[in-house]
Amino acid sequence: MLRVTLEQWRMFLAVVKYGGFNKAAKHIHKSQSSIHHAVSKIETSLGLNLFDVEGRTLHLTDAGHTLHRRAEYLVAEAGKIETVGKGIASGIETEVKLAVDGIFPQDILGAVLESLSNQFPDVRLELHETVLSGARELLENGEVDIAIGGQALTKGWNQPLLEIDFVPVACPEHPLARKDRSVTYEDLKSYRQIVVRDSATDDSKDDGWLEAEQRWTVSHLATSIRMIKSNHGFAWLPISLIQGPLDRGELAIIPMSGRVSRTASLFLSCKDWDGLGIAAKACAESFIDTCADDPRQWQDAPVLAEAG
Repeated sequence: MLRVTLEQWRMFLAVVKYGGFNKAAKHIHKSQSSIHHAVSKIETSLGLNLFDVEGRTLHLTDAGHTLHRRAEYLVAEAGKIETVGKGIASGIETEVKLAVDGIFPQDILGAVLESLSNQFPDVRLELHETVLSGARELLENGEVDIAIGGQALTKGWNQPLLEIDFVPVACPEHPLARKDRSVTYEDLKSYRQIVVRDSATDDSKDDGWLEAEQRWTVSHLATSIRMIKSNHGFAWLPISLIQGPLDRGELAIIPMSGRVSRTASLFLSCKDWDGLGIAAKACAESFIDTCADDPRQWQDAPVLAEAG
């Protein structure tokens, strides 16, 4: 059984905040005697003094300083519990689960998640970083609320978001980057390609141009980039993720003949738009709105596309 109530700690904090019993009483609308009684109850229950009195001025004792820090944390956490409880009662979920393909632009992802945190500070986020069909698989298995990936749901709610351009890149010292003529697809076949593995566990597959005789398969885009920087091979990578290394001369676009880039489309998907919680729906809307202002957006995309 706790000897000190939460309300008594609140009154103690008010005395510290407003610098005295009389001022605290006016601000929190309690009688001065009830606040005196609350602080005295804490001191009696714990067997220590919280304040020293010098003239008409109150000063926290060493013990008072220590308990003040703890009491602030305690009251703040109690406030969060109440906020979560109200959120649950109003339909705000406690957690948003999100799967995002690794090729999705990190600047947009960061902005959306920051917005979600500001709007719903007590809602937890579980982010799965996926490759190829991994996002769709997690959504179909009910492990996430929202998926952003290159494959729309056959039966569900889908919104086209962005088109991501891929370019063939290698280390500047790689033979493909140093050729004195345009590189053909036949040339690519003679060199090692770094491929990122599909993160889906069922029916996983690799994607893109895969005709190189030599191939190394990795699990993360970051690993692919590191290998290419170290001159272990070439890869097709999203230009939005490698602009920095390109600008710094750590990577080079392979000078291909004809069209250099290829494009992948990204969708935002969920099983049922109306079934999303308040925070998840706000998160999805933020992705849609932010991508709508991005030059990589789909042109003439439908606003709310329903598949199936």
